[in-house]
Amino acid sequence: ANESKDKFLANMSHEIRTPINTVIGMNEMILRENKDDTIQEYAKNIQSASRMLLSLINDVLDFSKIEAGKLEVTENPYHLSSLLNDVIMGVKVRAQNKKLSLHLNIDENMPAVLKGDEIRIRQIMNNLLSNAVKYTKEGKVTFRAFFQWIDSENINLGFAVSDTGVGIKEEDLDHLFDSFKRLDLNKNRTIQGSGLGLNIAKQLVELMGGNIHVESEIGKGTIFSFDIWVEMPDEECT
Repeated sequence: ANESKDKFLANMSHEIRTPINTVIGMNEMILRENKDDTIQEYAKNIQSASRMLLSLINDVLDFSKIEAGKLEVTENPYHLSSLLNDVIMGVKVRAQNKKLSLHLNIDENMPAVLKGDEIRIRQIMNNLLSNAVKYTKEGKVTFRAFFQWIDSENINLGFAVSDTGVGIKEEDLDHLFDSFKRLDLNKNRTIQGSGLGLNIAKQLVELMGGNIHVESEIGKGTIFSFDIWVEMPDEECT
């Protein structure tokens, strides 16, 4: 029964996401074409709720795929600058809306083209940056990207996200990556989410042969970092 359930959920990805994406797409047309302030406000509420619903469904479906052993990472060339730009632009508006400053520290010597699963790396970054903004009331969020040569064909690629947020209790650190776990519910009861994001991020990093780490101090903030082994693409792929 569990195997059948896992296979069913893993195969439902497209069917569940399609109608939600349709709602989001049609709502974008309302936002673009209708200038009535009241309707604009309604449409913005639909946009926010739809994106939250899609995020929750994505988490549940990814978790189900992992549990069923169906989640795989791909190995394709991608441009690192494009990936970083999309991730940073995605979180910049959310940080500005909360009056948080966003600091960037990116190694200028990073290789331009790498080989790996761009979508999954983007997913991990988005999760860590979104959490940083979500749990930070004031101050700043800092994003670092760095690397180290392993040999002539491989690098160790690393990213770190630090914030000046609420921090995590020492006794909760061991449970941070548990599935369906939301820490300190009394303090964070207004924060939305599935409780699956960090568990999925950890498993994705490990699927890519890497490690994820966390350091935190209550009242001072948190640092999440992860590193993965990345292969340089062949010349013809660039």
